[in-house]
Amino acid sequence: MPYTASDKRYDSMVYNRCGRSGLKLPAVSLGFWHNFGGDDVFENGRAMARRAFDLGITHFDLANNYGPPYGSAEETFGRIMKKDLAPYRDEMVISSKAGWDMWPGPYGNWGSRKYLVASLDQSLKRMGLDYVDIFYHHRPDPETPLEETMGALDYIVRSGRALYVGISSYKPAETRRAAEILRALGTPCLIHQPRYSMFNREVEQGLLRTLETEGIGCIVFSPLAQGVLTDKYLHGIPEGSRAARRHFLTPEQITKEKLTKVRALNKLAKQRGQTLAQMAVMWTLRHSAVTSAIIGASRPGHIDDAVAGLKNRQFSAAELKKIDAILGA
Repeated sequence: MPYTASDKRYDSMVYNRCGRSGLKLPAVSLGFWHNFGGDDVFENGRAMARRAFDLGITHFDLANNYGPPYGSAEETFGRIMKKDLAPYRDEMVISSKAGWDMWPGPYGNWGSRKYLVASLDQSLKRMGLDYVDIFYHHRPDPETPLEETMGALDYIVRSGRALYVGISSYKPAETRRAAEILRALGTPCLIHQPRYSMFNREVEQGLLRTLETEGIGCIVFSPLAQGVLTDKYLHGIPEGSRAARRHFLTPEQITKEKLTKVRALNKLAKQRGQTLAQMAVMWTLRHSAVTSAIIGASRPGHIDDAVAGLKNRQFSAAELKKIDAILGA
């Protein structure tokens, strides 16, 4: 049966302006980092993408090497587009990235013009798209001149491959310089994608302030700290979980000290009428500089849970103080 999007998809989602641009993003975006690769069940990924769109999640975040194997998340997304979402392309913001390793040799990594342009061309083919809405340089390159990398992003927009460009994992000083170069080229930096969660607050040490000053939006990844900021690990390491598979998270990283904090945070979330995952995502969105939070999911219910968290986005001063006390901030 052909997919038809819910006619209520815009009823409850919150959309935030991205920096000083004209683009708005949903407060919750769906990431394809995990669970959409060639090793995963396609129909589950398809169900998650459809559910996300039905809930007003218009932004889907990908990268060239998401999988595994590399490239397969984009291939999965391309299949979902062809089967279900193609009629709604103009209602969607689709992003991809390049900057980490993708193919062998000196031209499949980092930030050269050759790599970024070739990688995006490959990504567009895998997804069956004419353009992406946002293309990111995925991480700083210590050897390639920043002028070359930002020049490549400018060229990518001017050649019609992307509407906007962004950066990811850049430090504040690098961000200011990148923004300066792009502004001079006439292609402003739309957005920055840093890691941010209750257990990783590095962005609070200058980056968020820089983004506000520069008028750059911010979309955070790993707001749940790879699933630690949920109730998943409160009673051990579940079979098949990310920690059990040692997939970007190991059992050794889930220490007794960290679990003590998670239990205290879980108690506070219940007092707010939320799950811990909901509270953790909303906490990242409390800052005015944060446009959106990218969630990962392994089943459609995870997406329902995250979006339902938007019903209680506000934190009292006492709640924020208690969270800081729990975290030892």
